[in-house]
This record gives sequence, C-alpha cells and structure tokens, in this order.
Amino acid sequence: MPAADLPVRRIIVESYLWNRLHQDPWNRMSIPVRIMLQNRTVDARMRIRGGHTRSYPKKSYEISIEGGYTFHWNTEYDDPSLMRNALSFYFFNLIGLPAPRTTHCRLSVNGSSLGVYLEIEAVNPAFFRARRIGQRSIVYAVNDNAHFGLLDTDSQAAKSSLFSGYEKVAGDKSTSVRLVRFIRDINRLKGAALRRRIAAKLDTGVYLRWLAGAVLTGNYDGFEQNYALYEHKQSGKYRIIPWDYEGTWGRNCYGKPCESDLVSIRGYNALTKKLLGFPIYRNAYKKLLIKLLRTAFRESTLMPVVHRMHRRIADDIRADSTRKHHYGVFQSEPEFIRNYIRERRSAVLAELRKWK
Repeated sequence: MPAADLPVRRIIVESYLWNRLHQDPWNRMSIPVRIMLQNRTVDARMRIRGGHTRSYPKKSYEISIEGGYTFHWNTEYDDPSLMRNALSFYFFNLIGLPAPRTTHCRLSVNGSSLGVYLEIEAVNPAFFRARRIGQRSIVYAVNDNAHFGLLDTDSQAAKSSLFSGYEKVAGDKSTSVRLVRFIRDINRLKGAALRRRIAAKLDTGVYLRWLAGAVLTGNYDGFEQNYALYEHKQSGKYRIIPWDYEGTWGRNCYGKPCESDLVSIRGYNALTKKLLGFPIYRNAYKKLLIKLLRTAFRESTLMPVVHRMHRRIADDIRADSTRKHHYGVFQSEPEFIRNYIRERRSAVLAELRKWK
C-alpha cells in the first residue's frame, strides 16, 4: 500500500476542460480547476508545462493559485529515482544558494490517481517574498541561447536580439534593455574595464556558488539554460538561481547514464569564461570547490538525505503504474547516486590539480 504520509493534491475539474487541455499538449492554454489543499479548497488555473516532456504519456503541470503562488507538478518521467531535482535543490540550499522548495506528492483528478509527482516551487515574486529577498526583475533562461554570448547557438550567426534565450517573468519595461546592455558589455569590454563592469553588475560570490553547484551535480544543460536571473533590489546586481536539475547525479536529462567527468569544472557559458579569466575569481572558485568537497559534497552528508527521500516515496513508486522505469531500477538508484558522488569527487579533484 502507498505510504500514508505522502501528501495528496486533489484536483476537481470539468471533464470537458480536462480533455480539451490534453488535445494539444503543446499549447499554452490554462483551465480553471479547484484544488483541495490541507482541508480547504482553492481556485486555481492549471496548464501543461515542459519542453520535450510534453510529448510523454504522463504530463507535467503548472498550477497557479491565489496569492501569486505557482507550483510545478513534475512527473520526473525520465528520472528513475524521481529524486534528482529534489536532491539538487536540497544541495543548493545546503551550500547557501536559494533554490526552489520541493515535496513529493500524489496527484488525483476527479478521484482518479495520476501517480507520484514532484511539486516544485516556482521562481517568481512569491519565491522572493517568502525569503525576504528584494528583487527588481526576474528572467528565465528558457533555451540554450541564454549563454551570455553574441551568437545564436544553432546558426552561429549574430543573434537577432541579445535577449534571445530569455523570458521576462517580472520587471519593468527596461528589464530586457538592462540585461542586453550587460551581455553586450561583457563581450565588448576587456581587462580592467571588464572586471569593473562584472564587479558592478554581477554578484560574483553568488555566481561562483551557483557554478560550483552546477558542476558538482553534473548538470550539463544548466549553464546555457535552466536557470533564473534576478536583479537584487538592494545592490542592483544580477544573481542566479538553479532550475530544472533532473539531468544530474550521473544521468542526463533523458535518464541515460553518463560519465561522471562529463561536465568540466570550468562550465560552459561566455560569462563564466570571462569571470574565470581573472585570477581573483578563478582562485576564489577553486577554493570554494575544495571547501565543498570537504563539507557538503560528501557521501556522509548526502547519502542520508538520499535514503530518506527514497524510503519516503518507495511504496508509492511501487504502486505507480504510470512510471517509465521498472521498480527494480528505482531500488538501485541510491547506490547509483552514491557511485556518482564518489566518482565525481575524484574527477573534480583530478581536474583541479591540472588547472593552473
């Protein structure tokens, strides 16, 4: 029997609206629904979300409720552990970088079970209010053109707009103008002028911590997309938040095993290359990686969290016939993740020794 303590999100919706929503999973339409949360029922709007996952038989959803709160209900269909996003965001919070809160839950629509999902807090104004962080703007890096460079990833021609790859979530009319100016400057300036510009507009401590998190968890897709940028209200500097970390801990975004040394410790975007070109930032980053290898990125720190998550959802995963992977694969995932941590630590240390 499924575990009794896994929360259930009960959706009440008109059947014809539910059917209409799923007629074309690539549309961006939303439908009105009612959701039972903690013994109360609230009005909400619901839509299908995701990229390539929209074509999967089990859909992921975005739910927006009163008060400006938005949550993503992810199937984590390609992840046999259903834990990689949750573990990654736990890790980022552990190393001092705000990341979305997550909880595993069961979903039902009009009394019919949809199985196990991962509920992920959206990065929107409510995210920052909950943490008492002032923000002037929020933009999502929605595709791999969000690499802080000047050329289009596919055509290798000049981008039609340097805002290509981004989507504004919150901000004023000049939000895109300011980001375009920053991207243009980091590609135009050199030497001391570039360093001054980076120091003035980028929270380098936050950025290096984000870079270390992406590198250690092995998110190959996390450098040129799958992050959120926000302008910190008090400092006026850009800060960065991780997003979509399903392809981590030894598997890619399609759930395929990948080598533990796949991701370079130097990352893969133009801003990181510029930043690490300065000895002061490069040395700070190396020290940070070494510190995290000694503290947060260790089996003794992470494996108790892995086992706790795994035990909590195991009975529900066993009972969930909508999953892509066999239950036996799920059972082996803690050891898979343990091996990744071991191998990744060795790979990072080896690369650090070679990096002069």
